[in-house]
Amino acid sequence: MEFTEETTRDGEFEQQFEDFLKSTGLRLTQKRMDILREVFAYPGHFQTEDLLVQMRRNGYDVSRPTIYRTLPLLVKSGLLTEFIDAHKNTRYESIHSLKEHAHLICLRCGQIVEFKEPEIDALQKSVCDAHNFKPVRFRNEIIGHCAECQAELESATSTDS
Repeated sequence: MEFTEETTRDGEFEQQFEDFLKSTGLRLTQKRMDILREVFAYPGHFQTEDLLVQMRRNGYDVSRPTIYRTLPLLVKSGLLTEFIDAHKNTRYESIHSLKEHAHLICLRCGQIVEFKEPEIDALQKSVCDAHNFKPVRFRNEIIGHCAECQAELESATSTDS
């Protein structure tokens, strides 16, 4: 196997998960490892059911309860972030980029747009410094309407008048 930055990082993630499980008295099973690998292979944000479909499509024999029990472990280990979308569904994303970012979440269509804004990062750092607070990660979500939904809502409003 050729060792690239990606495979080295994947090995670090596996070790981090194994260390976390040991610290909590849990074992690193093959099913948990399969879920970890598929989480990091998932392109973007996902719900539990999305991951289940992907894993079954990729030939894994994994149960829904196993995924539901493993995802919170990945969140607690710091390898996965969890957020609630505009429709109150839990969504996840892996930390494989290790770059903090924020989300714009459309209430109407559920679209999620990721963005990074240096001024927000600087403000968060300033607030943490002012309160002598050491951040581990941040989560910033702006909930509203995307441009397309705004146009449709305005169109519907003007035709109702």
